[in-house]
Amino acid sequence: EGKKVLHIDRNSYYGDEGASLNLTALWKLFRSGTEPPKELGSNRDWNVDLIPKFIMANGNLVKVLLKTRVAKYLEWKAVDGTFVYQVKEGGLFSKGGARIEKVPGTGEEAFKSNLMGLLEKNRCKNLFVYVQKYEPNDPKTHGGLNLKEVPFSALIKKFDLSTNTVDFIGHAVALFTDDSFINKPAIETVDKIKLYMDSHGRYGNSPFIYPIYGLGGIPEGFSRMCAIHGGTFMLNKDIDKVLFDDAGNVCGVQSGEEVAKCKMLICHPSYMLKTDNKDRVQVVGKAIRCICILDHPLPDCAKYPSLQLIIPQRQVGRKSDIYVLMMSDVHQVCKKGYYVAIISATVETNNPENELKPAFDLLGTIKEKFITITDLYEPSTKSGNNIFITKSMDPQSHFESATEDV
Repeated sequence: EGKKVLHIDRNSYYGDEGASLNLTALWKLFRSGTEPPKELGSNRDWNVDLIPKFIMANGNLVKVLLKTRVAKYLEWKAVDGTFVYQVKEGGLFSKGGARIEKVPGTGEEAFKSNLMGLLEKNRCKNLFVYVQKYEPNDPKTHGGLNLKEVPFSALIKKFDLSTNTVDFIGHAVALFTDDSFINKPAIETVDKIKLYMDSHGRYGNSPFIYPIYGLGGIPEGFSRMCAIHGGTFMLNKDIDKVLFDDAGNVCGVQSGEEVAKCKMLICHPSYMLKTDNKDRVQVVGKAIRCICILDHPLPDCAKYPSLQLIIPQRQVGRKSDIYVLMMSDVHQVCKKGYYVAIISATVETNNPENELKPAFDLLGTIKEKFITITDLYEPSTKSGNNIFITKSMDPQSHFESATEDV
């Protein structure tokens, strides 16, 4: 765009929350002064993400990476599967209880799925076929409904879907974090189901892809592209003050005695808090994330070296979902024989770690555990003056909302 970019980061690594750390950096961040166990091997085997996110194969982040040509710096591999946690009632021929089932991404997969009984499979398949054929500008494909005006509950009624089916479609396919989608315009859910179906099978048997060597490759790719085009990067550099001109607009930032002049500032909320601009950001909640190092895959999904598991809110009596993302040496994030599972959720009680119990129960024995609880910020109404503040990374398991923010 003909502008000069100075990128300042207080950390010693690129990408802030989106970074991937080796063993030494991970232990320094969480257990300063102690050494990682020798059995875990060397730094070069480990690239552990601080937050759990996969990339929708047909989502907006992929489009951004292709358009900016940052994609050429990254190597990708499809995630092996996506699963959902479901508590079933016992029947005449089956016993009830909690189960983990693979999430279907097409009408055919819905028909083979163990998530539903035979009649329900047909109803689910009919919904998927309806979504696949739906064209916004062709009323013949609308089934007599204006999806911009009717809530998704109208489609639930039209296809006679059971509560458990609505649960997995809304949370594991449309990827909503809570049940509010049921009363929102149906078009929002249909668009998200469509994105999931369009992403499914594009690069593999799941709708998600993930960079070899971890998410940190994405900010590193952008930093390379920035440097090639004359941008300047400064790591290990913090900001003490934001400077304003007489009109009240941002005109620079100060670090110690050094000043960098600018006409526009784009920053993470934490830089506003540190420079006494607290009124420009507001807390909208808290997120808990837990990085777990395992020496075995998820017991119920043993043949999958990488996966996403969604625990919908209703299944465990919460107001929002719990996400579990697991990677292994197939994505070059850990030593062979180990697995990295990262859990994330929105904090709802005064005992956040206990909220993750349903996920811990599914993981089996955990060798190492690192927990962070962070405030979630977004810009307040006071934002402006050519300062653009990003939102905190949310607990969702993909980058669609973060890309929207960009």
